[in-house]
Amino acid sequence: MTALILHGGAGARRERNYDAEVAHMRQVVEAMKARLDAGDSALDVATAAVVLLEDSGLYVAGKGASPNLAGAYELDASIMDGATRRAGAVAALQGFRNPVLAARAVMERTPHVMLAGEGAALFAHDQGLEPIADEVAWFTHAGQGEDNHPPGTLSHGTVGCCVLDAQGRLAAATSTAGVFGKMPGRVGDTPLPAAGTWADGRVAASGTGQGEYFIRVAATAQVGWRVGAGQTLAQAAQAVIDDIGAMGGDGGLIALDAQGNTAAPFNSQGMKRAWLTPAGEIGVEVFGR
Repeated sequence: MTALILHGGAGARRERNYDAEVAHMRQVVEAMKARLDAGDSALDVATAAVVLLEDSGLYVAGKGASPNLAGAYELDASIMDGATRRAGAVAALQGFRNPVLAARAVMERTPHVMLAGEGAALFAHDQGLEPIADEVAWFTHAGQGEDNHPPGTLSHGTVGCCVLDAQGRLAAATSTAGVFGKMPGRVGDTPLPAAGTWADGRVAASGTGQGEYFIRVAATAQVGWRVGAGQTLAQAAQAVIDDIGAMGGDGGLIALDAQGNTAAPFNSQGMKRAWLTPAGEIGVEVFGR
């Protein structure tokens, strides 16, 4: 049995057309289904899916990143392997194409969980990861103005993927440029295991929204803990988003459990998402619940 769910970020606005994102997310799920059918691991599939989302320029991550207040592109990503609880992350990474690959390299090739800023960039260079030669030519500025938050508030965008492979292993990966107009050096929930990304033996989850609130409630890990305490995946995921909403935050999350159940609650206008069921069915949605 295999299953998958991915997101292209909460904060979608009803007045915008998302046909390109819908078509792309379906293509990504179809490609990942082929990989799962071929026996690829959850970790490899989660990584590959997020690379495709980063490279598309359609979401506020990777190529579609938005700059911070100083005009610099500081990117965050994390990945977690549920079978081993290994995790890797980069924060405020500049100059490299795929932060999720840097996060995975941190997990697999260092004794650490997170590298940040200049240290993350030096590590990415040493690992031979692909640099961005020309930021003006590379970044598409996709998603500018997507969210409907007034100036000075935390409008946002992120991508992520949760995967269950044929061996019953779960994994999750998340990548972002962070909130629009963020202060230089700002780090949100995305690169923080337990806040923006989580995977254990029961649940994988990836968040998207105003990261400061996701950090304060340990959002993605809380989904796993709630499931461990007896809640269904849907109950657990919704409770976390309700908690964030009660504090004044918005966004959503995707979650997948070891039985192939998925959940994707959000309290923003919409959340771009797509999924693969254990029966092999593919779905894509932006605004419907």
